[in-house]
Amino acid sequence: QVQLVESGGGLVQAGGSLRLSCAASGRTFSSYSMGWFRQAPGKEREFVAGNSWRGGNTYYTDSVKGRFTISRDNAKNTVYLQMNSLKPEDTAIYYCAGSPRFSPRINEYDYWGQGTQVTVSS
Repeated sequence: QVQLVESGGGLVQAGGSLRLSCAASGRTFSSYSMGWFRQAPGKEREFVAGNSWRGGNTYYTDSVKGRFTISRDNAKNTVYLQMNSLKPEDTAIYYCAGSPRFSPRINEYDYWGQGTQVTVSS
């Protein structure tokens, strides 16, 4: 079992930065690939970024490439999402999730956090 708790969301102006954190409990965290997803009002939840359980492989959706960076610290059971050059269209609830496989597919993820709101004003 893995329990996930996100933090770090908030209100920021366009062009600003935020760093999201996802703290995991459970002894199997280091064996899971981790992903960040987001869901905007009226839209489906979408993949944002993911990294493999060792952190060596990363994958980003095209709209955030060059602006967002996913990283993890297995010693701290924490995964991060550094978000720079934020745009109003990045406004959404952001969720972290854990999967036994390195994948951008939402149905591959077994464990989910409760989400943290990110709002980017223009």
